Amino acid sequence: MNNSGREYIADKDSALLQYLYEILAGQSRTSIKAYLTHARITVNGQSTTAFDHPVRKGDRISILEKGMIMKKRGGEKETRVKIVFEDAWLIVADKRSGVLSMSTGAEGEVTAYSLLSDYVKRMYGRNSRIFIVHRIDRETSGLIIFAKDERTKMKLQENWNESVLERKYCAILEGRPHEAAGTIHSWLKENPKSLKVSSSPVDNGGKEATTHYRTVSSGEHFSLADFELETGRKHQIRVHASLIGCPVTGDRRYGAKENPMGRIALHARSIKFRHPVTGKIMSFDTGLPNAFKAVMKEDSCNK
Repeated sequence: MNNSGREYIADKDSALLQYLYEILAGQSRTSIKAYLTHARITVNGQSTTAFDHPVRKGDRISILEKGMIMKKRGGEKETRVKIVFEDAWLIVADKRSGVLSMSTGAEGEVTAYSLLSDYVKRMYGRNSRIFIVHRIDRETSGLIIFAKDERTKMKLQENWNESVLERKYCAILEGRPHEAAGTIHSWLKENPKSLKVSSSPVDNGGKEATTHYRTVSSGEHFSLADFELETGRKHQIRVHASLIGCPVTGDRRYGAKENPMGRIALHARSIKFRHPVTGKIMSFDTGLPNAFKAVMKEDSCNK
């Protein structure tokens, strides 16, 4: 069971409310009904408020934590942060685009850190804490790791290069890379005034960065590409995509002219690492987001 945005796999056919009564036997029936009334239940990723929604054996039932949900225009609801894994030491979460990993000082701003911090306090007591292990840009969606204690955080951070075996992103690029696959290597340096990251082919006092990419498919205007990081520098993929003449769509800072998704089309899709406490190899993959699929499908139809 994923005790999170808590997730359960149904072991039999049932009506949804009856199934919730069984798996949440320690809670009052009124509070369980409130999960449905407030649209905090999803079945296989789809929100429902119907008490009699059919549940089939093998269905994935998720209970979204309060505050991790936000309303979009038209009343539709969207998850800000979804917990995909949790144990005694770690939380692996899937962050949506537009949510900061951690506050930059703006009072009251909702971040992945603040949402998960509230979550652990509600679940385990007011003294419970979380610690951010690494960050992804506000504009980037996808997987991010938090620790439940400082020792676990430090162990992961201090052994990051040895512990993290694989990090993959997917992106929609403008145009088509001249080479279908390759490696981009440069030194990246942030301008403290503009906050824009510049790239140099030689050491300019910046941070060395290496990115591997592979074109998955191409349409008339856009290409879907996978990126694998050897290093994790700020804006690394965004800058390196621009270097090969194919900026990430929506990324006007680094040269994009098109914005088919209304956001920067970059997603931290998968991560594979050695658990800092158990030593077990942990692997998580969100799959390709539906919005990415929709853009590429439409672009392919225009060819």
